Amino acid sequence: MNYNLSTIPSKEIMPGLHGKLVHSKNMSMAFWEVEKGATVPEHAHMNEQIMHVMEGDFEFTVDGNTKVYHKGDIVVIAPHLKHSGVALTPCKLLDVFSPTREEYR
Repeated sequence: MNYNLSTIPSKEIMPGLHGKLVHSKNMSMAFWEVEKGATVPEHAHMNEQIMHVMEGDFEFTVDGNTKVYHKGDIVVIAPHLKHSGVALTPCKLLDVFSPTREEYR
């Protein structure tokens, strides 16, 4: 399948987190536009996750360790590891999940 990001509809998955989602058989990509102050509550999931900060400043807590990530930073999150975050500025983030995040379909 082929996609163009401009034609993928955005879904507000959590308040202030607007995602354009692409799924394959074994992975998902989420292109997020995150409003300043939007929070991702602490959670964990079976999916391995890689987060890339494309724009902005995002405070991210992984397994109890908090750090502010900036444009270009990449974080690898192991399956079942608790994590949460807050957008300190408007952000653009890219998340890649494996296996597919079925609840985001």
